[in-house]
This record gives sequence, C-alpha cells and structure tokens, in this order.
Amino acid sequence: MEAAALRNSVPPDRRVPFFGFVWAVTVVAALVCAPVLARIPAELSDLPAAFWLMAGLAVLVDARPFTPPGRRQSSAVFPSICFTFAIMLGWGLGEAIAVQAAAVTVSAWRMRHRPWRAIFNTSQYALALTAAYAVTRLADGGRPAWRDVAVFALAGVAWFLVKYGSVTVAVRLRFGGRWWPTFVLGLAFESLSTGSLLLLSPVLLAAAQTSAALIPLVVVPLYAVYRMARLSAEQDQIGRLDPLTGLANRKALLAEVADQVPAHAERAARGDADRHLALLVLDLDHFKRVNDALGHAVGDRLLVQVGSRLEAAVRPGDVVARLGGDEFAILATRLESVDAARVLASTVVAALAEPVSLDGLPLDVAGSMGIALYPDHGEDFATLLRHADVAMYDAKHRGDEVAVYSPDSDHNSPERLSLLADLRRTLESPDGDQIAMYYQPQIAIETGEVVGVEALLRWRHPARGMVDPEELIRVAEQSAVMRLLTRRVVDDVVEQIAKWSAAGLHLRAALNVSVRDLHTGEIADQIADRLARYGLSPERLQLEITEGALMADPRRVLATIARLDQIGVAIALDDFGTGYSSMQHLRRLPLAEVKVDRSFVLGMATDADDAAIVRSVIELAGALGLRVVAEGVEDERTWRLLHAAGCHVAQGWFYARPMPADELVDWLSRYRAVRPVGR
Repeated sequence: MEAAALRNSVPPDRRVPFFGFVWAVTVVAALVCAPVLARIPAELSDLPAAFWLMAGLAVLVDARPFTPPGRRQSSAVFPSICFTFAIMLGWGLGEAIAVQAAAVTVSAWRMRHRPWRAIFNTSQYALALTAAYAVTRLADGGRPAWRDVAVFALAGVAWFLVKYGSVTVAVRLRFGGRWWPTFVLGLAFESLSTGSLLLLSPVLLAAAQTSAALIPLVVVPLYAVYRMARLSAEQDQIGRLDPLTGLANRKALLAEVADQVPAHAERAARGDADRHLALLVLDLDHFKRVNDALGHAVGDRLLVQVGSRLEAAVRPGDVVARLGGDEFAILATRLESVDAARVLASTVVAALAEPVSLDGLPLDVAGSMGIALYPDHGEDFATLLRHADVAMYDAKHRGDEVAVYSPDSDHNSPERLSLLADLRRTLESPDGDQIAMYYQPQIAIETGEVVGVEALLRWRHPARGMVDPEELIRVAEQSAVMRLLTRRVVDDVVEQIAKWSAAGLHLRAALNVSVRDLHTGEIADQIADRLARYGLSPERLQLEITEGALMADPRRVLATIARLDQIGVAIALDDFGTGYSSMQHLRRLPLAEVKVDRSFVLGMATDADDAAIVRSVIELAGALGLRVVAEGVEDERTWRLLHAAGCHVAQGWFYARPMPADELVDWLSRYRAVRPVGR
C-alpha cells in the first residue's frame, strides 16, 4: 500500500511541511530499524528454504501491484505484505524489513518512482512492521491458540494504522483539506484489501512450517483475488463513464465534487484566492430538431463531437461530464472569482460557435450555460447542480449564452417551496378565507362614472402577513398550483359579479390571467360554465393578458384567446408598451382595450418622454378603435394630463385603493363623480 497520488509534483507552498514529514518518517524508521537490520548477516545461514521462497515471491508479486480505480489520493495494493508479515511472524523483524525493502525497490523501478518516494514507502513499511512486531510479543510463543489468533489480529491492526495513518498525513500535507475526511475517504477499500492480506499471513506461515512446497500454492488465490478485484475495478470504472461520449457521468461527477469540496473548504477557511469551485451546466439549443430531422444516430455523433470540443476547451484538471441527453457539465476547480468562471464559460461557448460538420452537413451546436459556485451558491453536489440548472434556464429565458446563479431567478428556493406548500393547503382548504379578492375602481375620465373594477388577488399568510401579489404569482406560476389558484379566482370573481347584479349594481370586472392559464383551453371552458351557471352576460367579465404571455407561446395563447372571444369575453392587453411586438399584437388580437403600463403613467407629470409615450399609445389605440385605460394614476395633475391626451379610463390611488367587495359597495355609495373642466 503506497501513496499513489504523491507522484504529482508538490506545490511550492506545501513542499516544506510535506518533505519535512517524509524525511522525519525516514529518520525515525532508520533509528528504529538499524539495530535489527544489523543482526541479519549473522542470521542468514540459519534461514530455511521456506524463508527464501517467501522472500522471492514477495519481490515477484510486487512487480505488478493493484491500483484501485478513481481519484482516491492514497494507495495501490502490494501483495508482498502477505509474505513480509508472515516472515515477521516466523523469522523476525529485521528479515521482514529487508525483504519488504527489496520488494519496494523492485516495484519502484517498475513504476518509475522517484528515489525519495521509494525511501519514504520503505520507511512506512518498516515502522508498520515494527508496530506489529511489538504487538506479537504478547503471544506465548508456543503452539498457536485462540489468544495468539487475537494477538495476530491486533498486530495486523497496528500495522494498518501506522501505514495507512502515515499515508493519510502525507496526502493531507500534499493536497490540503481536513485530516479526518481524507482518512475516511479510502478506509473501506484499504481495510478490506490490506486486512485480507495481513490475515492470510498466519495461514501462510502455518503452511510453510508443514512444508515449503505448500507456499507457492498461495499465489493461486492471490492471483484470483487480484483478477476479481481488477474486474470489479473495471466495472466500477465503466459505471462512472458515459457509454456514448466516454466522458464522466453523473455518478463520477458527484464523486469528484465530494473529493474536491473538503480541500476547497480548507482554502476558503484560509482565505486563499483560488478557493472557488464552479459547476457549469450546458444545454444545447434545438438539439431535438437534429434528432427529428436526421435521426438519433447523427444526433449521437453530434454529442460525441460536442464532448470532444468541451474537453479541448477546459483547463487541465477540470472535469467534463455528460449528465444525459444534450446536457453536459463542467467541474472547474481552484477559481479565484465568478469572473474566472465566466471567462471559462465564454471559452467553452466560443468552442461551440463553429458548426460541426457531419457527412458534409454543417450543424450548429450553440447552447446556454449556467454557473454555480462553491461555496457561494451551495456546499454540496445536489445544491450546486440545481442552482447551475436554474442559471442555465435563466440564460435561455433571457436569450443569453451564460448566466450565473441568482436567487431572484430561483423559483424553487426553500422559502418559496414552503410558501407554495402553504398556498396549496390554503386553496384546498374548505374555507380558504386567507385568499381574498380586492377590487379597484376604473373611472371614465370624461364623465367620472365608475365603469368597472379590476379584481386583484390578495393572500394574508397566517405567519408572514400579507404576501406581495407579484411574489405570489411568481411562486404559483411555476407549478400546478397555478391551476388551483386560477379556478379559485375565476369562481370568486364571477360569483361576486352575480351578487352585485342581484343588488342592482352593474359593473364590469377585469381579472388577470397568467401564461400558464393561456396554454390550455381549460380557462375558457371554466369561464363559459360559470357565466352560464349565474346567468351573466359575457360582457360583464374581461380578461387582462400581458405581452410577455403572448411571447411565451403565441400559437397556443392565440388559440385560447380566440375561444374566449367567441364566448364574448373582452380581452385587454395589460402593461402595454413594455413588450417587443406591440404593433403586431394590436393587429392580430381581438382586443377591446389596452392598458398603458403604470411605469409610464407615474412619470408623465415630470418626464416629457413618458408623457410623449403615453400620448402616442392613446393616439394609436384610438386609431384602432380600442379603449385606453391608464393605471397608476396617483395625482390630479396626471389625471388632467390624461384627460387632455384623450385617455378613456383611469385607475389608481387618485380615485381609490383596491378594497374588499363589501368596502367597494360602501365606497360607491359615497363616491361623487369628478369631471375635468375643459380640454
């Protein structure tokens, strides 16, 4: 068992402590072992053939040690310890150390180790054998009994603790990180493999005492164990590779993050500049089109080419993995900042900019990449991967190539998930009185008449108080809870319109619907059913949609809007002026009105540009025969400017704040129409 990871060069900042430990172990081993080694020449003539046979086999089997798979920074397994431990039990400590030194020398020559490493490994073995030999002095020296078996086992434990402990300390000094995680990392494999060889030694010694001819037979089970271990290692290695691209898979990436986190935690605690670890997730754009048009065989070849480009673009030591489908990940170690991660991501994106040529056909392989950093955005693989995914989808949504994780883009934070669960429970509750609809009057500017109301959702959380409406919609819209919420809102608003009608109050109510609502025709069916149930005219209900909803999936949204128009429900385009294709929407949609976004209305009294935008919208809508509603009317000056511009309807705190339905009735009884004087 040797420190295989020590083959790498030692960084300058770790050379002094690392080599200080190496030479300290060497000096201690020399002082401890010199007396017993000095006696060997006098004892050579008394050594039997069994000893020489074991010594020869020890040197022979170490010519091809077994190196475990993976990136465990510890050890290869050297079968010679089975023979040298048996020699220690049967013929003494000095002979065992001498044979072990010969075996280490041969293996070091075959594996091209540096001299200092061969000396260090020999010293570790010498100290381990010395510790084991001290424990064996507890045996009575007669025919082995149960007590002696326990002593031999304890000697093996002493050997293992000294050898494995010294390797762990060396790895800790070489690579950094905390000692205990480094110790535990390979403990299971090392204790099983090395323990099996050590416990075989007493059996081998007993066979040698019967006949030296029995000793070579142990080579057969050793070889069988070696082959089984090798096959198991190969299977494990295959299990960590993506079968298509040959890159690491999700399992290997998880293990790599687990290996890297302790060292980066240590660097972060010291305040090192290169303390960051970044997980970058890449999703190819429009890969499904390649599969659909050219077949999966071509798609697979494209993925292989992408994998090769990613490996060529990253730095030495970074890990490229395929997570599945057209999704890849890169684990970048020892970064100084988020800017360094962005630079790497930009390099990767640039490597994909050139089309991939397959059978003479150039295929574009652009993609979006999300970045999550340790420890800023997570301290474990699952959290980092989820946050990198969030950033990647954020990049896709914004049309960017690269995005760094931001909590504002994460609709699945623990707080939001908790809020979503509470919202679901409230909606499924028989009473559900925490959810309420507030109504804000809409006033015809010319006459001062109340022509309608906008229904606004409110949720008073039992612990958090009143939840911000925008936060509420963001939480619900990303889940199936949005369907429950929409059903509740439609039911409450239509029922309230019916109650007002029964009381002789004829108001049109407008309610907002989300992108998710418009992706299916269910909302149209629900509205038609509720209007029929209460015998209400469709003109009493109006739906407000945003340009963002149209941009999300125009085909499906337009189909739903067409059904609502057939029912007779009016459609208003909300937040008008903030989208990207307003003219096209005004031309294609069956609209009844447009609502000028409050961001323009609020500033029109003090900002000439905002005032010009509002006037332009009013003129355009008027030319198309659409009613114009200005929301966010907060003061008299704005109200007069809107009147002068020819706006039809105003809504805002200048008239009234949103209020519950019963308060609205009281407000209407007190309201006195305010009419502008002159144009």
